[in-house]
Amino acid sequence: MRSWIKGALAFATTMMAATMMTGMAAAQELIVEKKIFELPSFTTQGGRTLKQVRVGWESYGTLNADKSNAILICHFFSGNSHAAGKYDAKDPQPGYWDAIIGPGKAIDTTKYFVIASDTLVNLNTGDPKTTTTGPASTNPDTGKPYGLDFPVVTVRDFVEVQKALVESLGIKKLALVAGPSMGSLQTFEWAASHPEMVAKAMPVIGAGEANAMLIGWLDVWAAPILVDPNWNNGDYYGKALPLAGLAKALTAVTLQANHQDWADATFARRPAKEGEDPGKTLLGKFQVQSVLDNAGMARAKTSDANHFLYLVKANQLFAAGGTSLADGMKKITAPMLYITQPKDLVFTAETVDQTLKAAKAAGRDVTHVTIDGARGHLDGVASMKQAEGAIRAFLEK
Repeated sequence: MRSWIKGALAFATTMMAATMMTGMAAAQELIVEKKIFELPSFTTQGGRTLKQVRVGWESYGTLNADKSNAILICHFFSGNSHAAGKYDAKDPQPGYWDAIIGPGKAIDTTKYFVIASDTLVNLNTGDPKTTTTGPASTNPDTGKPYGLDFPVVTVRDFVEVQKALVESLGIKKLALVAGPSMGSLQTFEWAASHPEMVAKAMPVIGAGEANAMLIGWLDVWAAPILVDPNWNNGDYYGKALPLAGLAKALTAVTLQANHQDWADATFARRPAKEGEDPGKTLLGKFQVQSVLDNAGMARAKTSDANHFLYLVKANQLFAAGGTSLADGMKKITAPMLYITQPKDLVFTAETVDQTLKAAKAAGRDVTHVTIDGARGHLDGVASMKQAEGAIRAFLEK
């Protein structure tokens, strides 16, 4: 009996120590470094060859000896590769999916080597931590910015640059490809176009195809840029920038990426300035208008209007595998954890149902999980902690 008690105590002590170690690992600040990947030449899906293609990337965790523990995270429309951790301990906020990526978290960086990269035509050209090739980049052949001479690029082009990065690290197969929103499009594309390289896929708040409604909404996003006289058919580098149009475009994105529950709870019908009735003048504003406008302009100053338009086009052209939703799903072999938000105003519940029906008709192995919150589409970034258990179970399966 005494020996049994000693054994039980020893076991309890070991378990407590393990729990403390896990907690300490989770509490550790993940400090990351931004790196640059360069391709001397890259040929787009449209057949145009670009020279000196450069994208930023970062990684978390350690690649194991047989290089079998790599996970790729793909970013959303207005995001970049900063998926987790901080560049400096003093940074106010960590990467966008820090809640699920890191030591002891759902995507555990003590087990996995996690890679995230900037896409081609990334929006954040004014951010020193973003590296991308797009219309604002200098064309090596002319010494001037490409402007609209830059070729149309697709989500498949984003994936092919990522594939070159992954292969440069000696990785032949990814344990998981995942991402939210436009990152989910890249996830579906990876699984359909390179099934031999994707063990598991986790598309979040997205769909397997841009349907007609989304194509139309993306056009609404782009419209303010196109009518800004400073846009000048894309020829504005070194001249007055189309900041007004870009700011309004970003305002449209922010509003649709949220939900009325968030808007009502945050702003209600309050005026932009206390005591000033928005009905007194035609240009009088409510608080929701003022806040969105100010946020849009602040973001516009670190973004590029042409890059925004090229991202819109890439999203409009998207169909997994470059074909139709049904055909794309037939090409996928990886099990999928599909995470959505029923209140999503970008990839709506109806759009999600279309993707699920196509996946099931193709005999795909799909686990569908929903998350809740007041942010709608943005809950796929802000509320991912809710899916932690489902992610752990999926990776361990």
